[in-house]
Amino acid sequence: MQLFVRQIYHKSFQSKIVMNSKVDVFIDKNPNWQSELEQLRRILLDCMLTEDFKWGNPCYIFQKSNVAIMYSLKDCAAIGFFNGALLSDEHNILIKPGENTQAGRWVKLTSVQEIIEKEDILKAYIYEAIEVEKLGLKVELKKLSDYEIPSELQEKFEEMPAFRTAFEALTPGRQKAYYLHFAEPKQAKTREARVEKYIPQILNGKGFHDCTCGLSQKMPSCDGSHRLLKQESAN
Repeated sequence: MQLFVRQIYHKSFQSKIVMNSKVDVFIDKNPNWQSELEQLRRILLDCMLTEDFKWGNPCYIFQKSNVAIMYSLKDCAAIGFFNGALLSDEHNILIKPGENTQAGRWVKLTSVQEIIEKEDILKAYIYEAIEVEKLGLKVELKKLSDYEIPSELQEKFEEMPAFRTAFEALTPGRQKAYYLHFAEPKQAKTREARVEKYIPQILNGKGFHDCTCGLSQKMPSCDGSHRLLKQESAN
């Protein structure tokens, strides 16, 4: 399908801002935070970023570098910064999306009024994020070798050489995802159960987040389409 865009004239910069029509659809499909998303979109476009649509969310780009991404979450709207860990965060508003997140940070916002009050701060963060991309700065990510292999996984490697071979054949990203998932529980029995559960998937060359039912529209990642099978069987 041809992508249509709307162009508006931005007087202060004497240039054109291109608005991606997919973002219009995204905002319309998120009525709970529609007004907040519209405000955040305006701010991001005011900073002269290129609007795109990636990974199911509005994405904002400087030249060819991803700078920020906009989310509609259950409890808020949010701006995510791809290299947020490198921002100075003078106002202490950046949050890690997850415990193991290394580079990304986001700002959660719950009302139009809050966004308006923080507009200057948000723009300052966006401009700083643009400078990070201009300078080519990158977060130094942990290497796979920096992660400790859970003892329960190591024991299974020793017990099943074929399993070790299959695991080591996975991409580093897939191996890391399994390391984190297996090491998360505090109880050894739970960690052991997790390893046992994913042995067949690993032997089949599948990552923790990979689709195993073949229904996903985001192959190889899983988008939850397998839940439709459960719903249909239940009916």
